[in-house]
Amino acid sequence: MGRVLLKVIILGDSGVGKTSLMNQYVNKRFSNQYKATIGADFLTKEVMVDDRLVTMQLWDTAGQERFQSLGVAFYRGADCCVLVYDVNSSKSFETLDSWRDEFLIQASPHDPENFPFVVLGNKIDVEENKRQVTQKRAMTWCQSKGNIPYFETSAKEAINVEQAFQTVAKNALQQEAEEQLYVDYPDPIRIDSESSQNYGYRQWRHLGRMGVEEEEEEDARSVLN
Repeated sequence: MGRVLLKVIILGDSGVGKTSLMNQYVNKRFSNQYKATIGADFLTKEVMVDDRLVTMQLWDTAGQERFQSLGVAFYRGADCCVLVYDVNSSKSFETLDSWRDEFLIQASPHDPENFPFVVLGNKIDVEENKRQVTQKRAMTWCQSKGNIPYFETSAKEAINVEQAFQTVAKNALQQEAEEQLYVDYPDPIRIDSESSQNYGYRQWRHLGRMGVEEEEEEDARSVLN
């Protein structure tokens, strides 16, 4: 059985701790110095999921509005999306809806209602009296979106970080397997121009997930169209 590569996108407002969570999980390291992420970056980590060795590719983004310039290719092929907010910032929680919607629009998964998300309420190490988003409020939101798994985390104190990303990996692997079935057994094909193009694009999308560069995938789609 070949190596499994899982693509995970991490979204949320600037300053909520996306990069710190990644560094804590992958490198067991935390820095008090804040440095804004420019554009996009990723880290990889090999993990065991249900006795399978998988490689998780964690993509970090700039939280500012300029993230939109990353384009569709950044989101396409994702197996899971992690939404991060700061429990001490109501605004960062209230924007989760727009981050989730933007991901579904850009990534365009074939089954958006069942696409796996995980929500992380970060910075629980900060003094309790500074907290602005209650656990109940966050869990209610997650339940309203299809029972999204929810974790309260601290990148600084390494609280729940390992557990959260283990859930991310497990759900991403399940999504990857379902996506593989979709590629191997697509919907019945009508013999016409449009369906032939769509089927061909699904095959290219699968190849992109197995290592073909996103730029090549984008070129392939333009050729097929």
